[in-house]
Amino acid sequence: QVQLVESGGGLVQAGDSLRLSCTASRRTASNNAMGWFRQAPGKEREFVAAIDWRSDVTRYADSVKGRFTISRDNPNTVSLQMDSLKPEDTAVYFCAVGLRSYVQTATAAYRYWGQGTQVTVSS
Repeated sequence: QVQLVESGGGLVQAGDSLRLSCTASRRTASNNAMGWFRQAPGKEREFVAAIDWRSDVTRYADSVKGRFTISRDNPNTVSLQMDSLKPEDTAVYFCAVGLRSYVQTATAAYRYWGQGTQVTVSS
């Protein structure tokens, strides 16, 4: 079992930045892609960004492209730098470990999930 611990959420104003971090409990995550998803109240969980096991490939949702950056600080830690935040970015953000080494966007392609961290952007 892999446990994921997220940190870095909070309340900010539109245009501000936040950096989320997620650390996996075991090196199992080092051979797998990792991703960030988010879920707003009343909405389904949606893909935000993902990075492959070598940190060679990244993918972003269109809604965050150019504003968010995913990185792999070490094999077991993934971060999400969020700049130019908008009120519509408000959600609970989850990190996850993928079933495969390559980037995927579907929630079903991820095996282990963190507990989530709240990001609230005021206008």
